[in-house]
Amino acid sequence: MELKNITCKATPIPANVADVTTPVSLYLKLRDEYPNTILLESSDYHGNTNSMSFICFNPTYDFIADKGKVLLGEAHKELESITIDKDNNVPQLLDEFIKSFKVRMDDCPVKVNGLFGYTTFDAVQYFDTLDFESPVLDAHKIPEMRYTFYKYIIAFNHFSNQLYLIENLNEGEESAANELIDTFYNRAIPAFNFEPANNETSNLTNEEYMAMVTKGKEHCFRGDVFQIVLSRQFKQSFKGDEFNVYRALRNINPSPYLFYFDYGSYKIFGSSPEAQLVIQNNEATINPIAGTFKRTGDDVKDQELAIKLSEDEKENAEHVMLVDLARNDLSRNCEKVKVNTYKEVQYYSHVLHLVSDVSGQLQEGSIAARVMADTFPAGTLSGAPKYKAMQLIDSIENQNRGYYGGCIGNIGLDGSFNQAIMIRSFLSKNNTLFYQAGAGVVSESKEENELAEVNNKLGALKKAIEMAQDF
Repeated sequence: MELKNITCKATPIPANVADVTTPVSLYLKLRDEYPNTILLESSDYHGNTNSMSFICFNPTYDFIADKGKVLLGEAHKELESITIDKDNNVPQLLDEFIKSFKVRMDDCPVKVNGLFGYTTFDAVQYFDTLDFESPVLDAHKIPEMRYTFYKYIIAFNHFSNQLYLIENLNEGEESAANELIDTFYNRAIPAFNFEPANNETSNLTNEEYMAMVTKGKEHCFRGDVFQIVLSRQFKQSFKGDEFNVYRALRNINPSPYLFYFDYGSYKIFGSSPEAQLVIQNNEATINPIAGTFKRTGDDVKDQELAIKLSEDEKENAEHVMLVDLARNDLSRNCEKVKVNTYKEVQYYSHVLHLVSDVSGQLQEGSIAARVMADTFPAGTLSGAPKYKAMQLIDSIENQNRGYYGGCIGNIGLDGSFNQAIMIRSFLSKNNTLFYQAGAGVVSESKEENELAEVNNKLGALKKAIEMAQDF
């Protein structure tokens, strides 16, 4: 692939802008002038490891995988088309695309640069010998993978309150930092209303979902799988600005990963508690989240629930299986794999979760794209053994998953990787919101409990839709 020589320049944004600017307020100022602007935020739950937020705008290069082809090249121009096969597999093509950027970052104090985008659940067919047969519905169909290199990145350091404008400049290109920063002084923030149609429907009735759980249990009893994650989708139409739903969701359900990716004809946004994969300083980490209780809203009762969750036999069995799966997935490209924290109870707006931390040192020659492929999708969204669980999901669920259960975030030019699982998330397309949740089914599952778990996980999303009308 043609080498792209780029100079990365970072300009500090003056304090009299930085101290009155939030990622949301600046995003609202930029999005109309720069279409397809994206926003990534963090709630700082994990301290200094997640203390940065980013706004990316002016896309310059695209990598898209869809319908058996990879399309890549300069954004807004005709993209080169490559048929995906054994000689041109997606991880290899993505790695070559990343390595085609020669970016000078010597004078850049913020070492964040690379591709920003997503991989849908359905894209696992590019990473393994799977061929899904469930119906692919046009209503929520989007490209299966999409990663973009942006000309401009605004980086927020929430610990120091320092903002930087990062410019990726082609050879001979002049900086536009002063002109861009001048526009940040404009205090006018456009606002638009959001109005749901209140016509929510699902691809499954409650009874149909519970019947699906029964099928999952049968496969567990037969020994086909130890656990399988089965989901259902909801949708409803709306008028107005769905960014209000994102604002409501980040208020209701602050999480380590908050994101709003605008692709024009569709948008993906959410508040995810769980990383798909993090690679930093040659270390790969997975944080399995499995085991869920509904919160009561009473702190004392929730503390008692946390103890019950940590002792619940079914929830613990499910969690142990998925920690083992994370260890196995990382072992394909890592050595010295270990469990750093085990079954920590974490509190979210509507639920309690059991969370572990599993990490390993990358083997020599390992690349981020291959590690992603070999750990995708998360076991917490598929089951164990993963390959058989995905085959069964395809045969049991009545439509393709699309974005749900995929991952979204950043692939760094330096080999780093930080992406969230697309759960507690929305897809907006053709003035319709799609949202989905699943539950881990094991042989001891009770149909009513798994249905309740799905509804509990969707609680924050449904509340956000209601609350967005007031923004």
